[in-house]
Amino acid sequence: MPQIVFLPHEELCPEGAVIEAEPGVSVLDAALQNDIEIEHACEKSCACTTCHVIVREGFDSLEESDELEDDLLDKAWGLEPESRLSCQAVVADEDLVVEIPKYTINQVSERH
Repeated sequence: MPQIVFLPHEELCPEGAVIEAEPGVSVLDAALQNDIEIEHACEKSCACTTCHVIVREGFDSLEESDELEDDLLDKAWGLEPESRLSCQAVVADEDLVVEIPKYTINQVSERH
């Protein structure tokens, strides 16, 4: 089973995390199932950028993003070539290394 390595994030996983993920599950769902509370203001409907992540390793194993995701990513804070919306990035057969950006463009967080 593929692993997802989440790099340390000050609030969401200060020590980082290594989790196993079933192929076919989104990076977001895998994170949430392992108590890594990545924001997802649109409830995983590909309508915002709050679940933006940067795939540091394994990016090429993911299916390509579609036009809607690309348009939304253009608005994400800290956009990089390996950026994806974690609700749309589906785990394949390779391990991934994922960085959760420090900020989102969300004005209000449900956690506060």
